[in-house]
Amino acid sequence: MNRFYFSAAAFAIIMTAATTGFTQTKISFWHSMSGELGKQTENLINDFNASQSDYKIIPSFRGEYEESMVSLIAAFRGKQQPVLAQIYEIGTSTMMAAKGAIYPLYQLMNDTKQEFNSADYLSTISSYYSDEKGRMLSMPFNASTPILFYNKDIFKKAGLDPEQPPKTWQDIEKFSQKILDSKAASCGFTMAYAAQWIGLENFSALHNIPFGTKENGFNGLDSELTVNGPLQIRMWTDLKKWSDQGIFRYGGPAGALDSAPMFMAQHCAIFMQSSGSLNSIISEAQFNVGVGMLPYYADVQNTPQNSIIGGLLFGF
Repeated sequence: MNRFYFSAAAFAIIMTAATTGFTQTKISFWHSMSGELGKQTENLINDFNASQSDYKIIPSFRGEYEESMVSLIAAFRGKQQPVLAQIYEIGTSTMMAAKGAIYPLYQLMNDTKQEFNSADYLSTISSYYSDEKGRMLSMPFNASTPILFYNKDIFKKAGLDPEQPPKTWQDIEKFSQKILDSKAASCGFTMAYAAQWIGLENFSALHNIPFGTKENGFNGLDSELTVNGPLQIRMWTDLKKWSDQGIFRYGGPAGALDSAPMFMAQHCAIFMQSSGSLNSIISEAQFNVGVGMLPYYADVQNTPQNSIIGGLLFGF
């Protein structure tokens, strides 16, 4: 994140609060960054705090994304919310729908006369955190997209080319079956966010089909889910079949806390997860890690399309 915008955001927030002339103002900041990303977040905060003496960011790790958002909602109801909060992109609509809980970024910058240009961000990122009028509701902090990780050593043991990741769902099934038959691993693949970000939202985007009306919900709270289309049904039917066959192993709801351990322990050869996990997976893996794109159905016309970003944002 650009340090100027971190400073500008902090300053803009301070301008909305009463402060004394010579007292250092403390800014509470709740986040969900752990591991290597947590260290980088701490470095950003420490650099900002060391750059001046008027303001001090006080960070507080609040657990996984879902836990952090629940904590923030509870704190708001108890009038003990932080000044800054980091929320994952799925929670954007939830937080903005909570009247009075969040100060929209565009309004904050306007009210405090701070210079801010959303064009400084990639349009694919800024648009994801903006309303239908193009006004940024929150400040993007980090962005990611789901990708495919695979164990090159297991691929080699199974007689697969370790430099060729699976590209389609047909490849996933074929490669996984060969891995099981060769006993190179006990599971073909596992997936984080199987029922949400990866298995539904990005699956739909890659195949150019909506999962909700009104621009997938971006253009109104009265939108409706459309997750029971032919391709989505095909996907869930295949996952059930592959689960029964031992090809797919479910790692749990939301971020699937059991999926990463299954991959890192080399029980599953393939793992679909956020690109934000790249550094930690490569640094901690006791095997050679390969990376590929999310799979798609090869028999569907005009596929694959683009995946959808994820990431975290600042709420005020």
